[in-house]
Amino acid sequence: MKKHDFASPDPRVQKGQLAKRVSILEAAAEVFCREGFSGAAIDEIAAEAGVSRQTIYNHYREKETLFMAVIQDIMDRANGVLFSILATFPETADNLEDELVAFAVRLNKNCICNQDAKFIQKLIATEGNRYPHLFQFWREQGPGKTDRALAALFARLAHSAPLDIDDFDLAARQFIALIKADLQMGGLFGEAPSEAELEVSAHKAVRTFLRAYGREQRTSSLEAQH
Repeated sequence: MKKHDFASPDPRVQKGQLAKRVSILEAAAEVFCREGFSGAAIDEIAAEAGVSRQTIYNHYREKETLFMAVIQDIMDRANGVLFSILATFPETADNLEDELVAFAVRLNKNCICNQDAKFIQKLIATEGNRYPHLFQFWREQGPGKTDRALAALFARLAHSAPLDIDDFDLAARQFIALIKADLQMGGLFGEAPSEAELEVSAHKAVRTFLRAYGREQRTSSLEAQH
């Protein structure tokens, strides 16, 4: 029986295909962010990526498939950064307030206020109501994954820290909401917070969080009422 020789894929071709995909995704992200999903045209994306319209259709069958690929690419990148930041969450009660403040600054700076987060926020604001199914993956793999991971970290921390938390999922969501509260308005206008603003926002958020969940603060507050 004659053996057939199967040629290995040319690495130069593979590299060229990968470069095209990256170029298409980057161009699509720019156009989707500028024009929204409904206003974005494949021809405009092709021109910005420096490829033909047919090349985009060869890689991505339709505009919705391309949009989902852009969201997937952003989430893969964002989750890589996110979990590197979550790995720095405090493990002990030593200097708890200061460590939570430092953690909040890192989380805001690298995950919540970065360019990818602004891109998603803008798209949700313009297209979320009309195309909710396009953002289902983001809800599950973005905020949903962050909240679950942070809840688990607070549950671990509560074993050694003076925290009184009944619902760790709720506490995680409230922590995220608090650290974003003072920065959301600027984010709507594309403004990047300064280091000082990040620090001040984090201090306010953590103090509010610990007043609600810190056992010592709650005990002191109750004693002062009697």
